[in-house]
Amino acid sequence: MDLKENLVSRHLVFNEKNPKMEWLDGLRHEAIERFDKQGFPKRKDEEWRFTNLNPLLKPDYKLFPESEESSVDYKEIKKYLLHDMDTYDIVFVNGVYSSYLSSTTHEEADICVLSCAMEKLKYQQVIENYYGKIAPTDDSLVSLNTAFFKDGAYIYIPEKVILSKPIQLIFLSTAKEEEVMYHPRNLIVVGANSQVQIIERHQTMNEKANLTNSVTEVHVGKNSELDYYKIQNDASKASLIDHTYIEQERDSVASVHTFSFGGNLTRNNLEFSQKGENCNSILNGITVIGGKQHVDHHTKVDHRFPHCESHELYKGIFDDSAHGVFNGKIYVHAEAQKLNSFQQNNNVLLSDKAEIDTKPQLEIFADDVKCSHGCTVGQLDETALFYMQQRGIPRDEAKALLLYAFAAEVLEHVKIPQIKSRITRLIAKKLDIEIDFDL
Repeated sequence: MDLKENLVSRHLVFNEKNPKMEWLDGLRHEAIERFDKQGFPKRKDEEWRFTNLNPLLKPDYKLFPESEESSVDYKEIKKYLLHDMDTYDIVFVNGVYSSYLSSTTHEEADICVLSCAMEKLKYQQVIENYYGKIAPTDDSLVSLNTAFFKDGAYIYIPEKVILSKPIQLIFLSTAKEEEVMYHPRNLIVVGANSQVQIIERHQTMNEKANLTNSVTEVHVGKNSELDYYKIQNDASKASLIDHTYIEQERDSVASVHTFSFGGNLTRNNLEFSQKGENCNSILNGITVIGGKQHVDHHTKVDHRFPHCESHELYKGIFDDSAHGVFNGKIYVHAEAQKLNSFQQNNNVLLSDKAEIDTKPQLEIFADDVKCSHGCTVGQLDETALFYMQQRGIPRDEAKALLLYAFAAEVLEHVKIPQIKSRITRLIAKKLDIEIDFDL
């Protein structure tokens, strides 16, 4: 029995063990049927032609092992948290919410656990309005997540609230038994005229080849601002397939910054849908990987209304036999006039065996727009290295400075100083740099 058949056969038992809600049971039933028909994506699918999931489908994954909160101490996870600033924290251990490690609230906003929110009447209208309505139903992995969703974060920011501190979402795996497949599901709703900052991290604390299939649905209300940071620096055998879908109402700004530094295979599906005029969508990313690591960024911005903007900048540094993929699509509907859209993907290969497949795309059906896209693939500038060496800078340090300068353009958009400092240190560690950069 292959993994798809195994998952389909286990779904009935899984569903029986979870709280019964008629509308959610219906979604789960429809989702597992769609997954059964579609199966896992294959390389013959255009959107997956450069990413092979077959090696990840061999283990007989365990679903949601029991979590013991006491088995994880704060000292063990401190290095994965931004502990030098005040934050709300929602921490999950082996797919289960850890109240001991978390710091949530219902005062200025509802920052809590989705499974609990689903059981309370006062959250029902928001959840039914947005859960399963933003993420597409034609993606088999989204359907798999819907079918096996057990828990995740529920964040509701009321109208006219500027959240006093950022929110951290931390998903930890400590399971010592077989490899585990996780399906976290997050729902984030930002009311009109509000602001929120969110940091997300998935971390395996052992050497198991776990697979996380995560889905996040985000609604950004009128004249609101979302600033979202994804830090991906997992264990060498762990893999992550991350789906984030954001819909924006008029006059809103939504930014997603993705920093991919570790893990076996990482696939980021990031899609924006603009639902009103004067929306601004910002997508930034830095990838620094080596060995045989694989990182695939698939992005899409759907422009449906006039006077909107989107700005997208992804940079990658690839060493050894690492493989990067960038596939970005900007879709401009006929009604989306007076549009300004920018997309750029720049890459540096440090090894003859490193690869990057890059495909920026524009589909434009409006005639009064300003759209540009491009990509570059190259190596370090030997002339610049020689010039720096002539001024007394050792070659390794000169190389490090050039690579940091290459990535620094993306870091300029980071609004939280502690995250900028953390990302700078991660880049330095990945590039084996012993330089104290001035932030």
